[in-house]
This record gives sequence, structure tokens and C-alpha cells, in this order.
Amino acid sequence: MSTSSLPEVWLRGAVEGYAAELQPVVHALMQALEDVEATLAPLAVDEIWATPGGAASIGFHARHLAGALDRLFTYARGQALSEPQVVYMKAEGDPGDPPADAAELVGLVRSGITAALGQVRSTAVSELGTPRVVGRKQLPTTGSRLPNRACLTEKQWKQVEDDLSH
Repeated sequence: MSTSSLPEVWLRGAVEGYAAELQPVVHALMQALEDVEATLAPLAVDEIWATPGGAASIGFHARHLAGALDRLFTYARGQALSEPQVVYMKAEGDPGDPPADAAELVGLVRSGITAALGQVRSTAVSELGTPRVVGRKQLPTTGSRLPNRACLTEKQWKQVEDDLSH
């Protein structure tokens, strides 16, 4: 059965192996992956990297989704970003030579979401209130922000889908 004929992930019930408190994160990440796959699959490379009216390309959004998740989960582990993560962040809008196609970008997003889901699976609910810091300014946060950020990931991709349909 194709995912397009299924209800949204959160309406399919709990995902085995994840704490109840972390189900919203799991559902949002899984939904984002399904949406990215469905959105990117039919697009040609020139459509993926188009910047209509100067707006960010769909390719940027795919790379940013993968990179932002990597950065978010790095902070959730209580770590600072590595130099390769910073380099990647600065190049998220670069199509590459040759430009990345749909399959490559879907693979990148899938890899990022798979890694994030692995970390969510190993996250103890008792750790969610642990103070963390984010960025060079060491801004305070906690792991309890994870559900909010994961849901934003899904909503940001929905905006890309909405923009494509207009």
C-alpha cells in the first residue's frame, strides 16, 4: 500500500520501540520523510534547484532539513557543532556539480531522519529536562524542546509542498 493512501503517520498509532512521550517526535520525523519522498520524486533537477523570485530552492530545503536535524540532535546530546557540520550548513544552498537530483536528496534526508530516529529511540524520557546549550552563544534550552523542533521540521516541509502546488 502506498503511503499516499494511508492516513498521516500520527493517525496510524504508536510506533513500537519509542517512549510514549517521544511519539510526537517520531511521528513528525516519519511524516516529514514521507512528504519529502512524495514531493521530490517527480521533480527534475532544474525544478529542484530553481529559485523563483529569489526564494530558496527546494534542494536547499531538503539539505537544510537534513543538516538542521543533525545540528539539533548534536545539541540534544550536549555537544557543540563540529567543523564539518558548520561547513555543511554554509553550503546547504549549493546544488553541487553536477546538481544533486531527487534520489540523492531523498537519500540525504532519509539518512538524517534515520539517525535522528535512532537517537530518539535511545533517549531516556528522564533526560528531556536536562539543560543544554545551543550555538556559539551557548543559549540555554532543554531536551524537552525536541518535540517542538521536530514538528516544525514537518511543518516547514509542508510549506514547501504548499508553495509547489500554487
